[in-house]
Amino acid sequence: MPFSPLDVVVLIAYLGGVIALGTWMGRAQRSAKDYFLAGHNVPWWVIMLSVVATETSALTFISIPATAYTGSFWMLQLAAGYLIGRILVAVILLPGYFRGEFSTAYALLEGRFGMATRRFASSIFMVTRAFADSVRIFAAAIPLALITGWPYWQVILLVGAATLVYTWYGGLKAVVWVDVVQMALYAVGGLAALWVLSVLVPGGWSQIAAEAGAAGRFQVVHLEGGPGQATWLLTGLVGGAFLTMATHGVDHLTVQRLLAASDLAGARKAMIGSGIVVFVQFTLFLLVGAGLYVFYAARDFATPDEVFPLFIIESLPAGLSGLLVAGILAAAMSTVSSSLNSLAASATHDIYAPLAKRQGDEAHLLRVGRTFTLVWAGILIGGAILFRFAEAGTPIVVIALQIASFTFGPLLGGFLLGTLFRAPDQRDAIIGIGTAVVLMTALWVSQTFGLIDRVADTLWFALIGSALTVAVGLASNAIRRP
Repeated sequence: MPFSPLDVVVLIAYLGGVIALGTWMGRAQRSAKDYFLAGHNVPWWVIMLSVVATETSALTFISIPATAYTGSFWMLQLAAGYLIGRILVAVILLPGYFRGEFSTAYALLEGRFGMATRRFASSIFMVTRAFADSVRIFAAAIPLALITGWPYWQVILLVGAATLVYTWYGGLKAVVWVDVVQMALYAVGGLAALWVLSVLVPGGWSQIAAEAGAAGRFQVVHLEGGPGQATWLLTGLVGGAFLTMATHGVDHLTVQRLLAASDLAGARKAMIGSGIVVFVQFTLFLLVGAGLYVFYAARDFATPDEVFPLFIIESLPAGLSGLLVAGILAAAMSTVSSSLNSLAASATHDIYAPLAKRQGDEAHLLRVGRTFTLVWAGILIGGAILFRFAEAGTPIVVIALQIASFTFGPLLGGFLLGTLFRAPDQRDAIIGIGTAVVLMTALWVSQTFGLIDRVADTLWFALIGSALTVAVGLASNAIRRP
């Protein structure tokens, strides 16, 4: 079903609005600190909503309703684990970031171990983020192409080009404030979907609650299973907690926002508050999934991720369809803008500035940062278009989607090694991180392609990878310095 003229107007109004807001926000950029850290004066609640918007990709927007449609509310266990992980980040890792003037997350490793460790960790981050977010842009194009009828490459260029405009010009300040608008947009879209379902299902939410409840769709706690299942209670609570410690404690995509806070207290409120918002957000879109289960009478689809996009196409009135598509687009653009700015920050401060010996030249680094923003935009957009030629289940796509699960755990281990132990030095840290990345990659490949029986769900990989880094780092130190 093609877009109605009103839907097109809504979508154009959204794109024009966020580009105008982002460029207006960046009108006072004078230095690299302004461009990458927004002058350290972003309100904590803006950072909180930006963190949530950044981690909510278009895949999340579509896939969370699909899990309730086909299963239950087990993802609330995971959301609880995410909150626990954020509390641990706020207590263990955040104080270290506010003991000095750090431009990136990996500057903390330089202060503890040395420049080589900083570059090594930053390189892992950049490769991981480029791989993962290229395929996320491609994945976001799938439902958008289905809904709008546009070719994939046009959708990818639309997402990439529109995001690049305000990200290049406005820097982090533009990114975080536009994130707030985008967060509000897809929250309103979710609430609108709930309202439409209450109208379309005879008996409204009373009937939905009765039928979905009888089918077990509202079950939250799952005691059955084991480490190999994502639905197991401890996988959500423990695995989810360590995954969040990795993605929110050492991934510069998130840490960059926390460094933009004026002080440690603001960063902590933003971090813990984001966990509460994510829990509410998961509940909202799981309820949408339960409503869709009753609306479609448990009908089978080729893939569960088709359910919500099909509902948007077939059942929403003109204008509201455009709003929901804008919500999916907002989730995709938030991820892209955050990736561009954080990747440019790492390339500028972790790699370029030390080599060029221009660490204090803020005006020069601003120009370099904008250049790197253009470079990374080309890489992400080009990579997303190339993924179009790969089938959804091919190894390259699977690797890209799950690469963070076996790389950020070892990075977390490097930070814990430096924070919790005093003896290990730079060689121990690099050996520990490098060994853990190799071992975790081997474990992932062995499980994914059936070379060994499934040992653990990838949600456990952050815990396993960080433990390997710490163990190997300590062993290295003990062998070299008995």
